[in-house]
Amino acid sequence: MQNLLDPAILFFVFGVVAGALKSNLEIPPAIAKFLSLYLLMALGLKGGFALAESGLNATVMVSLAAAILMAFIVPALGYQLLKNRVSKFDAAAVAASYGSVSAVTFVTALQYLETSHMTPGGHMAVALVIMESPAILIAVLLANTLRQQQAGKAAMTLPDDGFSGTPTASTPLRKILHESFTDGAQLLLLGAMAVGYLSSDAGKAVMAPFSIDLFKGMLAFFLLDMGLMVAKSFGSVRGKSPALIAYAGIGPLVHAGIALALSVLLQLPAGDAALLMVLSASASYIVVPAVLRYAIPEANPSLYIGLSLGITFPLNILVGIPLYAYVARHFLA
Repeated sequence: MQNLLDPAILFFVFGVVAGALKSNLEIPPAIAKFLSLYLLMALGLKGGFALAESGLNATVMVSLAAAILMAFIVPALGYQLLKNRVSKFDAAAVAASYGSVSAVTFVTALQYLETSHMTPGGHMAVALVIMESPAILIAVLLANTLRQQQAGKAAMTLPDDGFSGTPTASTPLRKILHESFTDGAQLLLLGAMAVGYLSSDAGKAVMAPFSIDLFKGMLAFFLLDMGLMVAKSFGSVRGKSPALIAYAGIGPLVHAGIALALSVLLQLPAGDAALLMVLSASASYIVVPAVLRYAIPEANPSLYIGLSLGITFPLNILVGIPLYAYVARHFLA
């Protein structure tokens, strides 16, 4: 209940209601982009300042190792669950979206945890970046394998003259790697973290009005825009396979449960564990769709965007974050 009464969350709910009522309320795209860049920059700075204070210790390395492991477990599990229920290309794309992460969910969770006195380590912002790309790479490799299988089957049914059209070409892995690792959002986050780490306490004092004082208000404004986007995405979810709807609602809880078990096994701090659960339960609706549009054109974009934005994002914002924080505190505090 405390999370629902948070001003930022209330603005998100307000945005959903306004969008559902077909209001003409909207945030201009340029302002929405600025808010997104601000949040990433402020998050990077805060992470860098915290990392400079704690240093690179064993706990940091273990937490990052856990993040890398989850970045491979979630998409692999998702693909295995979905490949026989929807087309394999759609299964790969959905698995990539859920194997990757949502920066907005992460930022909202970070604010909630700080308010709840469960402040995680600054290195968890690095975990956010680390978990962005593996799922994309797995999905592209799966798609290339599927294309090769289709090409092989097509070759077996060629007429005697050997011509029956050109199969879809595999996406160059080099291009995908470049797109994944040079994404502007990731670079800004890492750059701001480097600035925070190098400037340390002196930089924190100077940048506090920007990265701390304004953060809550900017987050509330951005979540208002996200609420409007969520309302628009509801239509794309209607009529989808019940298996996909169930995966979008239950899958994040399963992913968070795996992250919790891993956190307990490794004895991570409660704040780090809660954020690892949030990252594992979140789904990308910005970076991954931008890459998959040309990397896996056979997949339906409205499917993986609609599920992640229309079901999983609001589920995590309204219910998931406080639930993950409560469970992490119970098992690890």
